[in-house]
Amino acid sequence: MQLQSSPHPNRSSRDLPFTLKEIRAAIPAYCFKPSALRSLAYFFLDIGIIAGLYALAAAIDSWWFLPVFWFAQGTMFWALFVVGHDCGHGSFSRQRWLNNLIGHLSHTPILVPFHGWRISHRTHHANTGNIDTDESWYPITESKYNAMSWPEKLVRFYLPLLAYPIYLFKRSPNRKGSHFSPNSPLFQPSERRCVLTSTCWIIGMVCFLGWLGYQYGLGFLTTYYLIPYVIFVIWLDLVTWLHHTEADIPWYTNDDWHFLKGALSTIDRDYGIFNGIHHNIGTHVAHHIFLSIPHYHLKAATKAIKPVLGDYYRKSDDSIWQSFVRSYKDCHFVADQGSPVYYQPRPKR
Repeated sequence: MQLQSSPHPNRSSRDLPFTLKEIRAAIPAYCFKPSALRSLAYFFLDIGIIAGLYALAAAIDSWWFLPVFWFAQGTMFWALFVVGHDCGHGSFSRQRWLNNLIGHLSHTPILVPFHGWRISHRTHHANTGNIDTDESWYPITESKYNAMSWPEKLVRFYLPLLAYPIYLFKRSPNRKGSHFSPNSPLFQPSERRCVLTSTCWIIGMVCFLGWLGYQYGLGFLTTYYLIPYVIFVIWLDLVTWLHHTEADIPWYTNDDWHFLKGALSTIDRDYGIFNGIHHNIGTHVAHHIFLSIPHYHLKAATKAIKPVLGDYYRKSDDSIWQSFVRSYKDCHFVADQGSPVYYQPRPKR
């Protein structure tokens, strides 16, 4: 593995040898300018491929094609999520109404409440690397790990690639609130209407799926939707886990944290042939520093900032599954005290 990390992990949060302004100055100006037409092209391409896969599955209508269909369609559901991800960050276009419309059209078919997710994801980006306030895939301290119930440990540490639907309803350990409830502590009073709007979209989608199951049978619904949906969930959990879970990525307490240092607590990964399919979501360091960069400019932005970041830029060239297995075994909890802290493996019994 070629893993580049900070040479001075214990330095003060104010000791970074560069500023946010210096990093931004290194990036070509065009990287910050979304093109609505180009973004829409990616959206319609994904929708077209999804429709084509359904048409192909119907035309072939054979059991031997189903595993290929399940994996391909689940992967395309994940690609569609990434388009909605750009909408949530406002990097899809400069028009808020278009971002909201395409965000709902991208996320509702895969049962993600767009505004509820958008707001909690904003919290994650505003607090990345902060062990006290981060929103998703943050470490558990050793004492909290020891106090966790078996069901919580089962989902978080033994079935992490199926955790996302539970997160939408329950959030992560030690956090309260549902992404579907306008009254959740996740949201401000001014955000409740838009959260309710997204929840209504999801209710409509669930009703449509229920109608499909009633009209064509549970086997039809499972074959053509539920199994691809599970593949999508696995992709989502795998990629988001790997964004921030590595034994040498530092985590900071609230009083030893600031935005830029936290934003650097992520890592770029290579997904091979899937990089283009899922819109370069593995190019994650630049994304965390500047949310307004559209996915199709992330590679250029990364190339520009690497000389500025130097050894503070992290990239793993290990295979994705090798990285996942390593972090699955070695990243369970962090120390109760200190800053920065790093993941530790579960002690052997």
